Amino acid sequence: MRTDLSLCLALTLSACASSPADVNELSRADVRDGWELLFDGESLAHWRGFRQEGVPEGWAIEDDAIALIGAGAGDLITHEEFSSFELVLQWRIAPRANSGIMFHVSEEFDATYFSGPEMQVLDNAVFDGDVNPVHMAGANYALHAPENDDTRPVGEWNDARIVVDGAHVEHWLNGVQQCSYELWSDDWKALVEASKFKQWPGYGMQRGGHIALQDHGNRVWYRGIRIKRL
Repeated sequence: MRTDLSLCLALTLSACASSPADVNELSRADVRDGWELLFDGESLAHWRGFRQEGVPEGWAIEDDAIALIGAGAGDLITHEEFSSFELVLQWRIAPRANSGIMFHVSEEFDATYFSGPEMQVLDNAVFDGDVNPVHMAGANYALHAPENDDTRPVGEWNDARIVVDGAHVEHWLNGVQQCSYELWSDDWKALVEASKFKQWPGYGMQRGGHIALQDHGNRVWYRGIRIKRL
């Protein structure tokens, strides 16, 4: 089932209008609608390190958010795996910093980015005017670019949304669709074959997997992380 624009905008607006505490909570209506929290502002119980049993040092709770406070921690992944879903969250990043949100991540491979497509999280100012659109915040990293820079000023919270409905994927940032694509299609395979992901045959080919938050060595914060299975 495809989610229409009016619903996605309502969800985005409800997330960004809340206080930090509210962002990490579900209303009764949210629960009835099938939403689940992946972070409650107090515990990292839904998360662990990639190929690890616990949460690695370097990831912590700070300012009611999951924060990368030390480089070299490695990526965080959800304990659970998801196939079709709608994921909503907020991210904030330090100046000139880089991170990402991946999905369908498999621990069969040696790194999260060997399998999981990535919604780019970035301070677009790192480009210094020399913008590679497929690397901009909101992009399907290295494969599909947003039309515009829809990020808020660095240090402010951005509202992100990823919809995975079977093969169909949409990236949304601050209420604006950034890109859409069809996993496993001929077009997908051709794009991957022409990219750096060619060296990892499992890239973007999983039917389900973990959600991951990337340690790219820079300060980043995530909050309001909720998911609805489709």
